[in-house]
Amino acid sequence: MQRPEFYVIVYDIEKDRRRAKVAKLLEQVGERVQYSVFELWLTQEELHSLTRRLEQHVVPDEDSVRIYYLCGSCREKIRNLGKAVVAAPPGVRIV
Repeated sequence: MQRPEFYVIVYDIEKDRRRAKVAKLLEQVGERVQYSVFELWLTQEELHSLTRRLEQHVVPDEDSVRIYYLCGSCREKIRNLGKAVVAAPPGVRIV
């Protein structure tokens, strides 16, 4: 079984309706940490599936979605100010 890896996904979606659909997709699999920023723990298969679903709602000439992979040592270097907390690794996962 694949181990989930840590990703940060940010978006800038022009139209409200598309933006809401993208946010809803991301809320199902990750933790919203800012209005248009999500932290997610995903396997490669989950990331591939999510990317395909996101592509259905993104208009390339108008919108932007960025997916950042953070390795373990990079994740440890995240610095928070204020009440920010980095999404914890997933616990037990039943598939």
